[in-house]
Amino acid sequence: MTNLPPSDAFVFFGATGDLAYKKVFPALQAMIGRGHLNAPILGVARAGWTLDRLRERARASLEEHGGGVDQAAFAKLLDLLHYIEGDYHDRTTFDELRRQLAGAAHPIHYLAIPPSMFPVVIDHLGGSGSARNARVIVEKPFGRDLASARSLSDTIHTVFNEPDVFRIDHYLGKEAVQNLIVFRFANTFLEPIWNRNYVESVQITMAESFGVQGRGSFYEEAGAIRDVIQNHLMQVVGFLAMEPPATTYRDAIRDELVKVFRQVKPLGPGDLVRGQFQGYRDEPGVAPDSTVETFAALRLEVDSWRWEGVPFFIRAGKCLPVTATEVKVKFKRPPLTRLAPGIGNHLRLRLNPELSIALGARVKKPGEEMIGEPTELSLVHHESGDEMGAYERLLGDAMGGDATLFARQDAVEAAWAIVDPVLGHATPVHPYQPGTWGPAEAAAMTAEVGGWSDPEGSP
Repeated sequence: MTNLPPSDAFVFFGATGDLAYKKVFPALQAMIGRGHLNAPILGVARAGWTLDRLRERARASLEEHGGGVDQAAFAKLLDLLHYIEGDYHDRTTFDELRRQLAGAAHPIHYLAIPPSMFPVVIDHLGGSGSARNARVIVEKPFGRDLASARSLSDTIHTVFNEPDVFRIDHYLGKEAVQNLIVFRFANTFLEPIWNRNYVESVQITMAESFGVQGRGSFYEEAGAIRDVIQNHLMQVVGFLAMEPPATTYRDAIRDELVKVFRQVKPLGPGDLVRGQFQGYRDEPGVAPDSTVETFAALRLEVDSWRWEGVPFFIRAGKCLPVTATEVKVKFKRPPLTRLAPGIGNHLRLRLNPELSIALGARVKKPGEEMIGEPTELSLVHHESGDEMGAYERLLGDAMGGDATLFARQDAVEAAWAIVDPVLGHATPVHPYQPGTWGPAEAAAMTAEVGGWSDPEGSP
């Protein structure tokens, strides 16, 4: 992979939208504050706004979602910010964009808009000449299934070459998720036991204690599998199961992720339990007879030399007891069962809401008996703080031409191929009470390894 030149203009479509308000403006101020952004910023929208109104929108965004207004960085943001108002279907909107990009040799276009508008905007970017020597950032979802993912890719590739396409999944920009790679490959003690000879099972839980929060219409189109499993949690599987990446070229990590996804057997109905919390059908925008899942638990197998026979269990759901994302790697029990009755060792990696890594070990229980009792050795515990935000990191990487933390099309297709057979109504949806760990049917899935490991945390 060749190094791409840095972008010298940042264009974001959907400048008046929710994503820009919650994520983009805070990221832009942070980038400016660190000295990482000094290029024209062009907001494009069809809301009939003015530049002054967009500036006020930016200020409100930073006050609510950006940790406050940094006066120096915000002043520079206002100086760099431009506004183009127009209909995405109207070619003159893009002619004006081309005119304002006249001094930019390598602009980058961020499509913070609904996927249904991607073909229209991409076509006009190409036709107006605004895509010449440019890159594009595409916001997930990358399709609804394997076929639509391929169709979306074909549309993008009519104007942009694959090296110029940056598919943004903010989960990959999180500090804790990137720590999976560093922890795995920067510690000598871990690699010898990170395989089927020592690992009994792997569990990944993404729990949310809240519901759909007024996004019923969106969730009716998505569901838990499409919303977080096919993308976020499959990436976590990839980081846990991948082979050591080469250090000599940028695409090494993405190459290894693709290998993992291609080694995962496609799911069948027996590998999945779907659930829906009671009360979901009463949400605005939700069909009264909806069978969309708000909870999903599944069992994966990575058919590789390293992982053959080791089950990977994934579950994600809303209205669960806590909000937490956690990985639990269970190791096989040692042979001296008299000294270590019950469960064996484990490695726990908490990814959200804070980063923590702990090793489950056994020490002698106080008293006369020579018997072990479980304890956890905390390796690291980082509260959420001043680390670089996911969007700040990813937008900065995209402008710098570094695609390491972005989804590549072959990985997108390989991940869709895993879940494609069980999308829709391939399995029944089971009701569960809010505040529980999903439907009872999910418990049987992990019976072979002693059940699910429930993360602790605050509701």
